[in-house]
Amino acid sequence: MRISRRDFIAAGAAVAALSRTAGAAHSPAAPPAPLVIDCQSHLYFPEILARMEKRTEDPVVFTKDGERWVRMGPWLRRVLPKHMDVHAKLADMDANGISVTTISINDPGPEWFGADGPAVARECNDFIAGVVRHHPQRFAGLCVLPLQDMRASLEELERCVRKLGMKGILLYTNLAGRFADEPEFRPLFAHAVEYDIPVLLHPAKPITSDKDYEMISSLGNMFDDTIALNRILLSGILDQYPGLKLVCPHLGGTLPYIIGRIDHQVQVLKRGPKYLTKAPSAYLRQVYLDIVSPLPQAMRFAYEFMGADRLLYASDHPWVDPKLILDGLRSLSLPKADEEKILGGNARKLFRLGA
Repeated sequence: MRISRRDFIAAGAAVAALSRTAGAAHSPAAPPAPLVIDCQSHLYFPEILARMEKRTEDPVVFTKDGERWVRMGPWLRRVLPKHMDVHAKLADMDANGISVTTISINDPGPEWFGADGPAVARECNDFIAGVVRHHPQRFAGLCVLPLQDMRASLEELERCVRKLGMKGILLYTNLAGRFADEPEFRPLFAHAVEYDIPVLLHPAKPITSDKDYEMISSLGNMFDDTIALNRILLSGILDQYPGLKLVCPHLGGTLPYIIGRIDHQVQVLKRGPKYLTKAPSAYLRQVYLDIVSPLPQAMRFAYEFMGADRLLYASDHPWVDPKLILDGLRSLSLPKADEEKILGGNARKLFRLGA
């Protein structure tokens, strides 16, 4: 039987295709992408922005040249449509391989709204719970509390945990000028331990606000992280509530880099509290830090000081591109198991995701 040249070529192509298919079937599958959980991400709540547009005292929202701005003293922040857009956030999550985000409102928090604080907290928490309800596989909610009213705060916390399924508390680094380590706020930590949920610090209007050179976000927020966290360490709260799960953003502000000085002041020069049972640096190692920093060297120092088990991936979206933080972490070439803990393994346990 004679075979035409055309049939010969076609048969050869079919055999080659079959060989490729068989080879692909036997080739090892690509390893699954690591779980990535973003532990710091925010949305503006449109109704709260509308409420602030009616206010005459800070915090207020005003419009200039067709753009909306939030004003808190000298601190001005532009509100873009993306900052309120859940679908834009989901698109950025997908583009960066982020599986789950723990989501919270953008500050200001309820403590800035006086007697309206409890109502503001409920509105904000219902908004976040609604986002989670519509996208339960992608988001976990963090609640805010009206801490100028502790009774209302504890009632709202119970509602958020038991009815809304919130996975943590967003606690501002200062509460309209006061600090969370002060005695009247201690019940918050007791209930966080009771509910077994983490408390995540986050800067609000920093007490070190200075309008010159626009340093409020670049330095003011970092110093607020530092002061709030150091006050909690020195207050004895981690001895009083040893089960407390505390998270500080932005690699702990500046505290990890000056904690040796704190140790020396407290332990050698005896300047500071006398009731601590261990060095301040030992308390610091009980805290979780998120890795929001554009500087990989800072991430490496935190990794070497804290260990992989105490670090959490976070982006600070929408203010920061998630890729910036992911690329910084991956540039460190950490052991695979440690990188996977930081990317999502630690957060999955901390927030009891899937529980």
